[in-house]
Amino acid sequence: MKPLEMLLRNAARSQKKIVLSEGADPRVVQAAIEARRQGIARIVLVGREEGILCQYAFAKAKPDEGVEIHNPAQSPLLDELALLYYELRKHKGVPLEQAICEARKPHVYAALLVKRGLADGTVGGAVATTAEIVRTAIQVIGPKPGSKLVSSFFLMLFCQMHHVKKGAHIFADSGLVVDPTAEEMSQIALASADSFAALIGDVPRVAMLSFSTRGSANHDSVSKVVTATEMARAAVPELLIDGELQFDAAFVPDVAASKAGDSPLGGDANIFIFPNLESGNIAYKIAQRVGGAEAIGPILQGLDKPANDLSRGCSAEDILHMIAVTAAQAEANQPAKARQEEFVS
Repeated sequence: MKPLEMLLRNAARSQKKIVLSEGADPRVVQAAIEARRQGIARIVLVGREEGILCQYAFAKAKPDEGVEIHNPAQSPLLDELALLYYELRKHKGVPLEQAICEARKPHVYAALLVKRGLADGTVGGAVATTAEIVRTAIQVIGPKPGSKLVSSFFLMLFCQMHHVKKGAHIFADSGLVVDPTAEEMSQIALASADSFAALIGDVPRVAMLSFSTRGSANHDSVSKVVTATEMARAAVPELLIDGELQFDAAFVPDVAASKAGDSPLGGDANIFIFPNLESGNIAYKIAQRVGGAEAIGPILQGLDKPANDLSRGCSAEDILHMIAVTAAQAEANQPAKARQEEFVS
């Protein structure tokens, strides 16, 4: 089964409630319709009801019983959620009046629903900026206990006939952390390994990338990657991780044999950690636009509950895939016992 098909199927099993904060956008409505048709998730559309229903009418459809429409300005939950926002932000000097105004904003309202436990995850960014979505996620949902860093990754799917290696890979961080320190790079690696296991269900094999392989170049940026690898390995000794490696030594077994013969990855990495945002962002776009890979993301990791960002140039299909990813993240956040009980019928 292809990775994307598996992801959609697993999302359908979990039936999580996902909030789409830009509910009146035609792409969002199309994605909601398809998510319900495939049974991927229950949906909350945030926005003015008349605008959302108008988009449904254009699509010659109607919201089914698995779809809720919330207009923050008229929501019976507004006072409760505004008070929650106030409690979260009063240490920053936010007065209650401002908290009420903030809670009326669709992307803030959506994050508050998730924080309050009234939904399992949220997706936005088809209209709002990345800065708005990410800042709200960090301020409202907050980091996962024990997590020092919120980072992002792209799930790269190589499933075309011309792809030499088929399957799912993670590129991180390709969307958020501009110039990570060695410690931050190690945290991105560990978070990405957890994300890969949760979404794909396979063994993570992490390559810490550089323009150098095993000391072939001497530079401060190379030393950062070496240190980051050592820190990640010390934190999780059982993790399959190696670095510093050039991409070909991490991806091509023959090259790995000649450049890094004792590498535990053997040229078969499925997670690629880039030394900075510049290289990671360039790499995923080349893989997508030249290599024909399907890129899902940026997907946020390190949050207490799932919240994900969209590109403002996204398609309805992109949003559908992000709904499935967010549902899968929410499922992975559940305690194992709760997951088992959910699937007992």
